[in-house]
Amino acid sequence: MTLAIFFIFFCLPVCRAQQSALGFPEIKELNTRDLGFRQLMSDVEANRRRLAAYRPSENAAAQMAGNLTIYQYVIRSSDDILFLAARTNIPYSALVSLNRLSSPASLTAGNVILLPSCHGIFIPSDAKSDLELILGAAREGSQGFVELTIMLEGSPQVFRFFPGADFTPTERAYFLNSGFRFPLHNYRITSPYGMRNDPFTGERTMHQGIDFAAPEGTSVYAIADGTVTAAGFDSVYGNYIIISHSNNWTSLYGHLQIIETALRSEVKSGNLIGRVGSTGQSTGPHLHFELRQDGRAFDPMGNLRH
Repeated sequence: MTLAIFFIFFCLPVCRAQQSALGFPEIKELNTRDLGFRQLMSDVEANRRRLAAYRPSENAAAQMAGNLTIYQYVIRSSDDILFLAARTNIPYSALVSLNRLSSPASLTAGNVILLPSCHGIFIPSDAKSDLELILGAAREGSQGFVELTIMLEGSPQVFRFFPGADFTPTERAYFLNSGFRFPLHNYRITSPYGMRNDPFTGERTMHQGIDFAAPEGTSVYAIADGTVTAAGFDSVYGNYIIISHSNNWTSLYGHLQIIETALRSEVKSGNLIGRVGSTGQSTGPHLHFELRQDGRAFDPMGNLRH
């Protein structure tokens, strides 16, 4: 595919707002008294109307990129990513991917954040964080993007821009819940999240967690701070633990050899809570791990970090 290259730092539309040292129109206040902010709001609304009729293709993506203006704003101590998204009417997925933020904590007061006038996903050619790797892998082979070269942190960086795209639920959960760590240090995945043939019945069923194979007795750790809301024995899960975390997340650890915590205990991320076993319905030593929010299961691999 032949891709158009847009040099955003040279080809920004002419604006009456004050230009920053990087060449981006500068917004000093996120309110209508600020000329740059008013221009951003006008551009965002115009591009929102264009996206309503947008159908992904190489030419359509190039046309949308031609309407893209990038503004600059200095982050204040009271700002967070969700506030910035709401105040500017720009989905936080666009802010996160353009500014290469790996977690909400990456937003630092005093630093510059770039505000794109057209929402979409920006995927860098040199993915560095786990989130960027996930974004790229999920859109491998996809059409409807254009390459943009954007001046970021003092150097030109190449992005694939997908106009109108947004985070998937897994990508959103991964970004917002970046504190989840892996429950094991060493493991081998023997059964991923998703549909599979049940090892006991042979029927096609939904596997709502991941099986991490590890030697019996391997230490199992809490993935984040929380409270132990269940701990005991189940005919299917064997010795198991459920921990409740913030934002209505829960994590389940099954088939344990030993439970190393107690009901209603407060645990910290990385605390030892059990050891790998083969109790309950198990074909060998492994940890069955589930991650849920509001009772809904998510693929743990999209939410865990080493």
